[in-house]
Amino acid sequence: MSEYTLETGQTILELSYLVAAILFVIGLKRLSHPETAKRGNLYAGVGMLLAMITTLVLHKNVHGQSIPLSNAILIILVIAIGTVIGSVIARRVKMTAMPQLVSFYNATGGAASGLVALMEFGNPDNSSALVTLLGLIIGNVAFSGSMVAYGKLDGWIKDWRSPLMKYINLAMLALVAGITVYLLVVPEPVFGAMAILYLLFTISLVYGVFFVMPIGGADMPVVISLLNSFTGIAAAMAGFIYNNQAMILGGIFVGAAGTILTILMCRAMNRSLLNVIIGAFGGGGAAAAVNQEIGIIKEISLSDASVLLNYTSKVVIVPGYGLAAAQAQHTCSELDKLLTERGVEVKYAIHPVAGRMPGHMNVLLAEADVPYEKLVEMDDINPELPNTDVVIVIGANDVVNPAAHDDPSSPIYGMPIINAHEAKNIIVMKRGMGKGYAAIENYLFYNDKTRMLFGNAKETLQKLVAEIKNL
Repeated sequence: MSEYTLETGQTILELSYLVAAILFVIGLKRLSHPETAKRGNLYAGVGMLLAMITTLVLHKNVHGQSIPLSNAILIILVIAIGTVIGSVIARRVKMTAMPQLVSFYNATGGAASGLVALMEFGNPDNSSALVTLLGLIIGNVAFSGSMVAYGKLDGWIKDWRSPLMKYINLAMLALVAGITVYLLVVPEPVFGAMAILYLLFTISLVYGVFFVMPIGGADMPVVISLLNSFTGIAAAMAGFIYNNQAMILGGIFVGAAGTILTILMCRAMNRSLLNVIIGAFGGGGAAAAVNQEIGIIKEISLSDASVLLNYTSKVVIVPGYGLAAAQAQHTCSELDKLLTERGVEVKYAIHPVAGRMPGHMNVLLAEADVPYEKLVEMDDINPELPNTDVVIVIGANDVVNPAAHDDPSSPIYGMPIINAHEAKNIIVMKRGMGKGYAAIENYLFYNDKTRMLFGNAKETLQKLVAEIKNL
């Protein structure tokens, strides 16, 4: 009877993991559209909750033993504490800090996987030593790298670059690989397996720091996506360690999604992943040499801008991080609605790497209830720009810089951009003439069709809305 019960419980557990995996897939699919994203999160959350409950109740180790009651109570307590802390953070975080939050979550996932591997190395009941060591290395790199990314995005960690950095990183990577092979091949290491394991643990953490430190700000969206995939892979390794199908499937989904997104973003920047990692443009580097006459900055008054926008047919708004920093998305949506009521066609041009994380602008504008149909990807909006009456650039910089087309010496040369310079009129909203995250001059500001509207984006938009209403 006990054997029958054991087999039945194992069958139910495996079926629950299958249902959880299906819910993960449905959740990921629904996350592709703002109107279904909330429900997608709910589906994925229910899948994870189901996997946790069935694991607590039905999991047996290789000896057929259930989880001890004291351990189960401790697990439930930790889950409850984490749930409360996560809920508070998620509710209080500002949209401008969302990239930092994503990096922090990546870090926690990597840390958990790395600690699991550290604790389980040498346990004969678990999976192979190779899987355990890979989980430790990838988890630690994801943790320390994500924390550095968090600090750089938040402004308290600066880029650290040196011509020797890539050689140091390669040497550390070779050292990590050498130690891993040594632990796998030598059954009883000279200095003790655990001592060498802790050395590998430490070097992996340091490598994660050195891996992210030289990467420039303009590449941070790609790095965040890459670190997200690392976290997923590390979670899958932890799943293999415990032979837990839910962890394996969840980790594979996250790792695969992060990898695909990383590749797509690299294509959007016309750069290889290797070039992103060792090229390190952006975030404080020297500006490229200017091979053309810059031109003259021309400003536009609020009254002239309001008249131009009010008596036009088609307007395209190009949002960037400056829109998020000023928390001006709701005011931008108000301008959109006002112009639409007056018969103006309004769309938003979305560059894949605008902002500080993948999809940053989509999330920002969705929060302001901008219809998803108005958000048009770069490849689809560019053909429309020559027939667009006015392009409004709000806080965007590198993603509209014509240097990507015109200046072979520019570090962003060849990167696909939103061709704002092809519109009939261009209004650029900026606080000043500061350079973008790639730290290079933006030729768009000196275009004959460009007019600068200086000031805080939110305040400027509020005044612009008021001016249009008075017409």
